[in-house]
Amino acid sequence: MLSLLCAFSVLPLNIFLPTLPSIAADFHADYGLISLSIAGYAAVSAILELTMGPLSDRFGRRPIALTCLVVFVAGSIGCALATNIQVFLAFRVLQATITSCYPVSMAMIKDTAGKDQAASRIGYAAMAAALAPMLGPTLGGVIDEAWGWRAIFWSLGLAGTALFALCWFTLDETNKNRSSTIRQQLEAYPTLLRAPRFWAYGLCMAFSTGTFYAFLAGAPLAAKVVFDIPPAMLGFYMGTVTAGFVVGSFVSGRYARGYPLTVTMIAGRIVACAGPLIGLVILFTGARHPVAFFGPCILIGLGNGLTNPSAFAGALSVRPNLAGSASGLAGSMMILGGAALSSMTGAVLTEANAAYATLCMMLLAAVIGLIAAFYVLLLDRREALA
Repeated sequence: MLSLLCAFSVLPLNIFLPTLPSIAADFHADYGLISLSIAGYAAVSAILELTMGPLSDRFGRRPIALTCLVVFVAGSIGCALATNIQVFLAFRVLQATITSCYPVSMAMIKDTAGKDQAASRIGYAAMAAALAPMLGPTLGGVIDEAWGWRAIFWSLGLAGTALFALCWFTLDETNKNRSSTIRQQLEAYPTLLRAPRFWAYGLCMAFSTGTFYAFLAGAPLAAKVVFDIPPAMLGFYMGTVTAGFVVGSFVSGRYARGYPLTVTMIAGRIVACAGPLIGLVILFTGARHPVAFFGPCILIGLGNGLTNPSAFAGALSVRPNLAGSASGLAGSMMILGGAALSSMTGAVLTEANAAYATLCMMLLAAVIGLIAAFYVLLLDRREALA
């Protein structure tokens, strides 16, 4: 159930991407204005990650998940019925509430499992969440061709209603130690931010995600100017990194419970560092085949799939009574880390350095994530000696 919630929380982000030109034409709107349906969605998602997690600590996980689904369904129906771009964007913002189901699901996993077992379960949930955006654009394109772009939002509304019914009958409340006041929740973030261990886990996740976003920012330009890859093939090459994440998440889910969190975190970061490093070595030898660039980048996805479930489980275990707040704050750190690395990569990219600069930025982010993972190991050893 929680894996399904995680998958559905990320599906609406990109399922409608193939239809953006159709939506722009239908509303006679500028394409740049239509793109706000992505940027605005992401911005609202980051804010909601910070608020819904603490609210789930105060009022319970189940009511927050159900409320998010209700608002999402309303937003989906509003998008389907929109008569102009302003109304469409307003209801698109309401759709962003579904993203809060991800941190709430992570908190529910932590509520029902120990630290090591939580890493394993989070690995499986992350695998489901990675599969959804891989399949989403294809599914959206098929629906658009058959029934038009509005059918995508009708389908999301119908799916959200079905998920609400499923959660209503099968999803039990897992937060047995709710905080007594909202003030207590407002004090949660300073408590977490004063914990060095939470910073270590959070920064490890942020820079792991940032490595992938650096790839997203630089790979399209490198594909065009260095490797002359046609757009149809670019989607395939970029999808291999997400496929690597799915594999890494599966391995984490299968084996993480047998090892300390730091083992899988450090192993994942080492694998992720190896990807851009190998790519740089190959490019310096003069190779100009797309596989020379995209092949090693698969290790980025594999390493992130190994690292993030354990790091997320660790972040939630710093203050178990604040699992919802920790989940929301960690999720926001991941979003902000991705946005920062994407912007930094875009700032240094030129047509002349596209491949090298992208790999260097990826390597920088991966190394910082590795340092954060080693800092967790240092904290573990200090506690063992204390």
